[in-house]
Amino acid sequence: VQLQASGGGLVQVGDSLRLSCVASGLSISTYGMGWFRQAQGKEREYVAGISWNGDIIRIANSAKGRFAISRNNAKNTVNLQMNSLKSDDTGVYYCAAGCMDNAHRCNYWGRGTLVTVSS
Repeated sequence: VQLQASGGGLVQVGDSLRLSCVASGLSISTYGMGWFRQAQGKEREYVAGISWNGDIIRIANSAKGRFAISRNNAKNTVNLQMNSLKSDDTGVYYCAAGCMDNAHRCNYWGRGTLVTVSS
């Protein structure tokens, strides 16, 4: 099983990025999916989650109004659209399967993609 996250990079405050996570060896169609991030020296934190069919979406308070999560089960992908980025959004972003907002419930983790927001 692999969850490959991509789309990270170096951007400036106020810019947008779209992260994608493609699963292989696993059909995500029955899994809740989540995005988490970890800033240097800090614990991993939840960012956004989406239920298996997309009916339930949860966004962390720090990301509400700026981030949106979506999924395409036919393409085995989940995306995170990040707008109005702030320097506090800097970190490694991970996608996970089997969970929405509780990292302890995740069954599978991707390797992460680095997002750096420069002021």
